[in-house]
Amino acid sequence: MFVRIGEAPAPISAELRAGLERLSFPTLGHYLEEGFADPGVRRLTGRSRIIGPAVTVRTSATDSTMLHHAAGLVEPGQVLVIDTGGDARHAPLGEVVAAQLVARGAAGAVVDGVITDLDEIEALGLPVHARGTSMLTTKLHGIDAGGLNVPVALGGVPVHPGDVVLADANGVLVVPAGVLETVVATALADDAEEPELIAELRGGAPLGGLTGATETVERLLGERG
Repeated sequence: MFVRIGEAPAPISAELRAGLERLSFPTLGHYLEEGFADPGVRRLTGRSRIIGPAVTVRTSATDSTMLHHAAGLVEPGQVLVIDTGGDARHAPLGEVVAAQLVARGAAGAVVDGVITDLDEIEALGLPVHARGTSMLTTKLHGIDAGGLNVPVALGGVPVHPGDVVLADANGVLVVPAGVLETVVATALADDAEEPELIAELRGGAPLGGLTGATETVERLLGERG
């Protein structure tokens, strides 16, 4: 494998971003089935949600040369997505890379692997999702491998440069902007109806009756004769 550099991702449209900023991300789980990263990739630092186009980086297990190069090119609002090739021992991202991302205005980082310097990254305020932590770090070996803005994998999900990364305390979702554009309005309408539903539940109404689930169960039982 040789070093590969792809085209930088396009920004998210202002209209789509505005909708996503108002949306509860788990609501998308009612309408989508693909793009949800393995739950092992979870938020380890930061408190803010992540919304932004993916800048993808493919590293080798022990070498973070490409990551150091990429970190200095991230634009404000972009999300660094790091594919370590399945390695879960060497941490490619620590305080120094995180400090660079903060200085560049990155929205956050997502690592399919481990990170280090947890306390220091927390102090920087950068939201980072990863599989865990390690004191064993990558080195600058300069191996002719890896890539920037190339297709990668994140928690079993294929990620292309420019795909929209959505991440919060519940997990990580990565999908093309076009997919989100088809469902965001419906999801926002769903969110708007939820307070009324919860109010009815607190008033004593049964959930199955409000959602139609009880009617469905009764129909299924009736079909058995």
